[in-house]
Amino acid sequence: MPTSSSFLLRNAIVVPMEGRKEVFDPGSVLVLDGRIAAVGNVDEIDHHPAVGAVPTLDLTGHVLIPGLTNAHLHSGLLRGTAESLALWEWLEQHVDPAHRALTEDIAEHASWMAYTECLRGGVTSVMDMWRHMHRSAHVADVLGIRATLVPYTADRYDWFETLGTNRQLLESHRTAADGRVRTWVGLEHIMYCSADMFRAAAALAEEFDTGLHTHSSESIWEVQECLRRFGRRPIEEFFDRGVLGPRTVIAHCVWLDDREVQLLAQTGTAMVHCPCSNMKLSSGAARIGAYREHGVVCAIGSDGEKENNNLDILQEMKFASLLQKVSTLDPTSGDPWDVLDMATLSGARALGLDDVTGSLEVGKDADIVAVDLRALHFVPVMHGHDFNAPAHLVFTASSRDVTDVWVRGAHLVSGGEVLTADVAAVATGAQAAADELFRRRRELPPLG
Repeated sequence: MPTSSSFLLRNAIVVPMEGRKEVFDPGSVLVLDGRIAAVGNVDEIDHHPAVGAVPTLDLTGHVLIPGLTNAHLHSGLLRGTAESLALWEWLEQHVDPAHRALTEDIAEHASWMAYTECLRGGVTSVMDMWRHMHRSAHVADVLGIRATLVPYTADRYDWFETLGTNRQLLESHRTAADGRVRTWVGLEHIMYCSADMFRAAAALAEEFDTGLHTHSSESIWEVQECLRRFGRRPIEEFFDRGVLGPRTVIAHCVWLDDREVQLLAQTGTAMVHCPCSNMKLSSGAARIGAYREHGVVCAIGSDGEKENNNLDILQEMKFASLLQKVSTLDPTSGDPWDVLDMATLSGARALGLDDVTGSLEVGKDADIVAVDLRALHFVPVMHGHDFNAPAHLVFTASSRDVTDVWVRGAHLVSGGEVLTADVAAVATGAQAAADELFRRRRELPPLG
């Protein structure tokens, strides 16, 4: 197994996802000093002058893709305990009390669990909205994953982060781990944050030259309540508050009308599609095909473990495609290549990372995932005219089929085993932290 940051991955199906639907079958990827030095057919790369000096990993039967981006994640420890409720009841009865009971130590264990699960499943970059995120930064640093840290801020409730604590994190972790870990500005939700807070958040992002992340238009109730309170739909209100623009990424965007889609496109605002969460909470189906046709950058996110209930982006791609098909009654929607783009290059583009990751191209960081196609559930794997690897990745694969993951050329998952964390210890620690969280939540005084 290659242990250095220079190596050759040879004889796989290589799907670069650089925007041209190009494949190399069989192909190879040459990595030198943590960056991609060559991508191409096996015979072509075998003649590269550096090949003889680096170790080789034979990946026959595997497909190589860029590292996946989970562009909307909440670390957490509520999995399987917050079920069968609509969005706002779910927030009030389960999520908000958990925030009230949260401690730094519990928050760190939640990030260990979430980031390790993501990495094991081929995710090399996460955008996590959470709390006490200096501890999340430590986790991402040790684990080796890319992380964009977005504090859960609000000013209508006192159990979230504030723009003041967000500023502190920007001052200490604007970039960390040699740029692999970054901080953005966060806003929980339009119902949790005042108009003044929105404007101050936009100014904070401008001051630190960083991104801004929030939620919007997740439920019909939210749109109706926005119209009642402000006289505008949510994205129109966002525009008035000055937060739309190329540095902003908005999760969900389920209930946008055509004018709101145009606002996203005109301002360069990106969105993150979270199909499993939107189905589980009965939020609805975002019109992803229409958004992409208008030029909106659309990424994919798992949302939190409590509303999914896993962080498997390969599985999320299947639901992203199927939800489009069933909601539009159009079997041509949710094309595998389009969905793969959302999880790779468009995901990186939404996070402002497409210059360094999101595709297998010369000069980019070696964020690479190997998926084993040799199991029974992939039969048949077809080549040439009947090439079906993209369909297998979207409709068949899951995190269990990932064998190897590299970030910046560092081999973080090998043979399905995470090399930078003791997974059993992560699970044990997260279980103990969850027990503590639920004990603390039971002891909370009622809200006045």
